[in-house]
Amino acid sequence: MKLVRKDLEKDNAGQVTLIPEEPEDMWHTYNLLQVGDSLRASTIRKVQTESATGSVGSNRIRTTLTLCVEAIDFDSQACQLRVKGTNIQENEYVKMGAYHTIELEPNRQFTLAKKQWDSVVLERIEQACDPAWSADVAAVVMQEGLAHVCLVTPSMTLTRAKVEVNIPRKRKGNCSQHDRALERFYEQVVQAIQRHINFEVVKCVLVASPGFVREQFCDYMFQQAVKTDNKLLLENRSKFLQVHSSSGHKYALKEALCDPAVSSRLSDTKAAGEVKALDDFYKMLQHEPDRAFYGLKHVEKANEAMAIDTLLISDELFRHQDVATRARYVKLVDSVRENMGTVRIFSSLHVSGEQLGQLTGVAAILRFPVAELSDQEDESSSEED
Repeated sequence: MKLVRKDLEKDNAGQVTLIPEEPEDMWHTYNLLQVGDSLRASTIRKVQTESATGSVGSNRIRTTLTLCVEAIDFDSQACQLRVKGTNIQENEYVKMGAYHTIELEPNRQFTLAKKQWDSVVLERIEQACDPAWSADVAAVVMQEGLAHVCLVTPSMTLTRAKVEVNIPRKRKGNCSQHDRALERFYEQVVQAIQRHINFEVVKCVLVASPGFVREQFCDYMFQQAVKTDNKLLLENRSKFLQVHSSSGHKYALKEALCDPAVSSRLSDTKAAGEVKALDDFYKMLQHEPDRAFYGLKHVEKANEAMAIDTLLISDELFRHQDVATRARYVKLVDSVRENMGTVRIFSSLHVSGEQLGQLTGVAAILRFPVAELSDQEDESSSEED
């Protein structure tokens, strides 16, 4: 994401002009947009024209519109963002108050105006415009006959390919069918890796599986690479890291990211930081339940006692349509930071973010036990439900 201009007043009203450069920038833009904002961008509009002879035709014309945002639709797999709203600025092709849908596109600038830019939104712009925040981890989670090829970006886990091949069981004295099917499966996974992983960006490719599947697959892949003189795979051999997972399903990726060998390799990525924070929370919940709380009311009470060391919060909560509810989450984040606590904003499209979402989307690891809050835990959880 490229920041072209930022004009903010003292009361934090104002506008920001940005150019999305990567597909992931659409996810950041989706998190910046709220109903009631003003969006100015280039779009294509079908316009009816009448010729001198009186015949009516229609042309598709590119024009710039300013909409009051009413609905936002984000397709996470295609990374496409459509914004629907009413025109609030005079235009020769579109009447005031007319409905239109703008599809935001990479490398085409837009201007977003808000009555109030809060700290969470401004922080997201900083992160989106920081080139260090890029998709630098890929993962192949596999078991015999099933594999998922994923890209782990700072904001989401994208499944780029799913490979499924029926593997017959080994039979006494005849393993040829099993071996042929397994080879066909491995070959399809290798093709998916070459098609979907950009080795110029990716620092590490995790190969995770139960048993010996990952070792057998890697042996096959690099033997074939030597036979076919596949320079792409051979030059990037050092980036492949084998780790254990319980299955070949996407959810098993969290286990792979928790592996200590992986954590040290990925210590500079946000994804690994999120997974570690959630893992620390679960350990605390198990061993010292007085220092681990979840649920908004419960976490707010812990914050009042200035007890929060690490706040875990899902970015989904900041997309709440109710302004007061959203402001409550922003206030919590600001307060924890003022009290020298760490705030980790999880992406709802990450496996770790999905798990946090199951815990109401907000959780906290405390600096010290707050026993009196434990007594209210059941009450608070029921209120959240």
